[in-house]
Amino acid sequence: MDYPGNLFVVAAPSGAGKSSLVKALLELDAQVQPSVSHTTRAPRGQEKHGREYFFVSTPEFDSMVLADGFVEWAFVHGHRYGTSKRAIEERIATGADVILEIDFQGALAIKRIFANAVLIFILPPSWEELRSRLERRGEDAPDVIDIRLKNAAEEMEQAHEFDFVIINELFERALFDMKAIVHAQRLKFSAQRRARAATFKALNIS
Repeated sequence: MDYPGNLFVVAAPSGAGKSSLVKALLELDAQVQPSVSHTTRAPRGQEKHGREYFFVSTPEFDSMVLADGFVEWAFVHGHRYGTSKRAIEERIATGADVILEIDFQGALAIKRIFANAVLIFILPPSWEELRSRLERRGEDAPDVIDIRLKNAAEEMEQAHEFDFVIINELFERALFDMKAIVHAQRLKFSAQRRARAATFKALNIS
């Protein structure tokens, strides 16, 4: 089914800068909205239901799984997190552009459900830089960093499955590239026809 809004799905190995780029894009482009996931964990700090997450009980989450309500879901640190198909549909049906951060497996699963989804993969400029970024974060022990690098190798092998690839060497350039992808997608014939259906009809363009 076609929707007036666009769905952008961003994946990257840990340390490539995916979250920072998406956050910066959201601050620059009011038409792009973040995807809000469902979770069984309790709210933290100032988090609000429907803003950071949809906070649901375990039985509610299980019911959504059984009803095939998630395009993907995972068990992380003792809690479940899922991306609701309906939540995405409701936003792009209003003409909003939705951006979703996810792993490559989830990205490919979403592409099978939303054929018009735009998949973007973020790459580091080198292995040395990726390791350096992971070390500078100061969050992981050396053995954990080694595991993250091993996982990164497997993840980056899937980059060819994505529509666009951004190499995050200079943050400002990478952000420019992401903005360019979003803008170009909005100008595609199919996207314009979905978003400006009345104009196309008035001009007798099918």
